[in-house]
Parts: sequence; structure tokens; C-alpha cells
Amino acid sequence: MSRFTALFEALEAKNEGAFVPFVMLGDPSADDAVEIISTLIDAGADALELGVPFSDPVADGPTIQKAHLRALDGGATVDSCMEQIREIRRHHPDTPIGMLVYANVPYVRGLEKFYTELHEAGADAVLVPDAPVREGAPFVEAATAVGIDPVFIAPAQARPEVLEDVAAHSRGYIYAISRDGVTGTEHESQTTGLSDVVSNITSYGGPPVLLGFGISTPQHVADAIAAGASGAITGSAIAKIIDAHVDYTHPNPGTIRDMDALKTELTSYVTAMKRATLKP
Repeated sequence: MSRFTALFEALEAKNEGAFVPFVMLGDPSADDAVEIISTLIDAGADALELGVPFSDPVADGPTIQKAHLRALDGGATVDSCMEQIREIRRHHPDTPIGMLVYANVPYVRGLEKFYTELHEAGADAVLVPDAPVREGAPFVEAATAVGIDPVFIAPAQARPEVLEDVAAHSRGYIYAISRDGVTGTEHESQTTGLSDVVSNITSYGGPPVLLGFGISTPQHVADAIAAGASGAITGSAIAKIIDAHVDYTHPNPGTIRDMDALKTELTSYVTAMKRATLKP
């Protein structure tokens, strides 16, 4: 049984949804990212979505774009990201790890090599946001060959044939977006029609649905769970918290002013978001 399948079954038994934070690997440094991610897990995060820094993140809004740049400025590489995943897996053997990776990264490295390395590092699933399901066959083949779950985005206004393909080719979970556009808390998750979004996707079968884009408050999480999603993903809100603790005046770029203060704020935020996954 995969880690994601085991997680969703365990949460269902407890009448809970999943809270899944997104964090950029290497943001603002490799060591800091590992410490931040461990803090999120300790605070109650059920699973992770981890980003690999990329210079042209077209699906992301300004907050996550800034996280990409901070990590790249700090010297992040694909190799260093793999090492961070290995470190996280060593300390958290049961936590499901989903990856968000722009298509150029695995293409340049070679699909077979990239997915093999991810599997060996301890990742469970990969979402390629700039590769829609109609162009996803090479990624699905490379992922499933080594035991990685391919994940696809289900757009809020997708045609039936698109949702059918997403359900058929996704493993682990489906990433459903609550609104059109790019990531970011600048545009909140829609508060009406979420049930229709989720029911449209689940009517085609497939793995559990995690709702993302604009999820930044406990109420957003509660709305996602009430709409029938198996959990919620939040990223920009966490990236904003990290950004607020970066000392941009320090001679060493990407220096956290006070890691303890950052961890305290992240712990408080994740605790509140996780509490909102309790089903009525």
C-alpha cells in the first residue's frame, strides 16, 4: 500500500481530512528548508508537497515565484533537492511526499533518471504543473516504471473528457484547483461552488481529491472538507510566513533572522489549519 493510500484510509477512519503544506526545497537554504519541513510535520501536517526550484514557474503567483528565486539564489540544485528529500525521509519514514516539478527539470535530467532518483530518495508522487494530462504520457510511463504516483491537475472548469483522463491517469491523489489562475493568496479560494468542483471530479472515479489554489485560512480548509475533498493543500501562505522572516539586509542572502520565531509562527499556523480538517 502506498503512503498516500495508507494516509487517506487512516484519516477517513478518524473522520478527518488531510492538511498538506507546500514548501519549496532549498528555501531559503537547504538546511533551513529541512528544518522548516520537519517543523510542519511535527505541527500536524499529514503529508507534504515539495517544490523543486525553477526559473520560469508559470503556474505560480508572485509569492511562490519569490520562493523559487530565493532557493535558486541560495544555490539550490536538483542534486541538493534530492539530498533534502533523503534527509526528510530519514526522519519521517511514514509521511507521504508529493513533488511539484516543472517539466523542463526532468526532461533535462532525463525522465528515467529523474524519476528513479526521486523514488530512491523517498518521494511518493510527482505533479508536473505545466504538463496537462493530454501531454502526460511520458511522465506517467517514467513514474509508474519506478513506483512513483503520477498526479494531474483537475481544472475548476474542465471539460468532462479532461476530468475523465485526469481520474484515469492520476495515482495517489488528484490536485483539484478551486479557481482558475495561478497559485497565491492574492486570489482566495472560491467559497461557493466547491461541492460542484469536487463532485464533478469524483464522478469519474480516480484517487482522492486534494483541493488547492488560494487555500490560506482554516475556513478555506473547512470549506474544502465540507465540499467533499479528502484534504487541502496550502503553499503561498506558508511561503509568505517564511519570506517575512528572511533578513534581506544580511550579507548572506536568504538568512533567517530568528529560526525559533519562524518555527513558532509556522507551528501555530499549521495547528490551526489541521484542526479545520475535522469533519462535522
